[in-house]
Amino acid sequence: MKTIAVIPARYASTRFPAKLMQDLGGKTVILRTYEAAVNTHLFQDVFVVTDSILIYDEIINNGGKAIMSVKEHESGSDRIAEAVENLDVDIVVNVQGDEPFINAAPLAKLLEVFRNDFEHKVDLASLMFQITAVAEIENPNNVKVVTDQSGFALYFSRSVIPYPRDTNAGVRYMKHIGIYAFRKQALLDFYQLPMKSLEASEKLEQLRYLEFGKRIKMVETDEGSIGIDTPEDLDQARKML
Repeated sequence: MKTIAVIPARYASTRFPAKLMQDLGGKTVILRTYEAAVNTHLFQDVFVVTDSILIYDEIINNGGKAIMSVKEHESGSDRIAEAVENLDVDIVVNVQGDEPFINAAPLAKLLEVFRNDFEHKVDLASLMFQITAVAEIENPNNVKVVTDQSGFALYFSRSVIPYPRDTNAGVRYMKHIGIYAFRKQALLDFYQLPMKSLEASEKLEQLRYLEFGKRIKMVETDEGSIGIDTPEDLDQARKML
C-alpha cells in the first residue's frame, strides 16, 4: 500500500495573508510543516502542492518536493486530486500547510484504518476529538461531526450538532480535525463532482463526499491540532519552539 503525504499550500489567506511564508524560528511555516511530515517516517513520499512560485521555490531550494498547480481550485481536495492524478499511489494523506507541529501518532491511526479495511468500505478517513466547553461547541469556526455506531460520519456542521434539546442525553461533541487520508480513487471522483447545496451552504468540502455517497471513517484522538490562522497563533507557535 503506497502512501504519500500531500500538503496543499495557497499563498493567499483571508485571515492571515502569506502566513505560510512567515518566519518560524529561522524557517518558514511551510518548510517546517514539510519537514515535520517527512520526519514522521510514515510516508514513502511527501509533496507540497501550491499555486505560488514563492512557496514552490521555498520547498525545492531546501531539498524538498513540490508540485505547481495548473488550475485554480476551490478546495484542497481539488488541488490534491490534480497533483496525484498521474502518480502511482494507493493512499494520499492531506496535511495542512499551516500545522508545523505534526504528531505522527494520529496520522498512524488514520493509515491503520486502511490496513484493516479488507472489504474496501472506507473511501477516506479523518480525525476528531471531544470538546466540552460551551464556547468551543458553539464556535462556528470549530467544525463538528456526528457519526454512526461504526464511526462513519453522518454529517459535519459549523452549527451545534446534535442540538441539545435534552441536555442529559449523554451526547459527546466532537470537533473535526481537517486532516484526511484518501483512497486515490475517492480523490479523483471528488475532482469530477459538482459542488452541491450542503457544501455551498456550510463551506465544508467534506460534505461533497457525503452528498455523493462516499464513506468517511472518523478516528478519535485526544490530541488537537495546532494550526496558524492568525498573527497571534504565529506568536504562540514561536514560543513553542
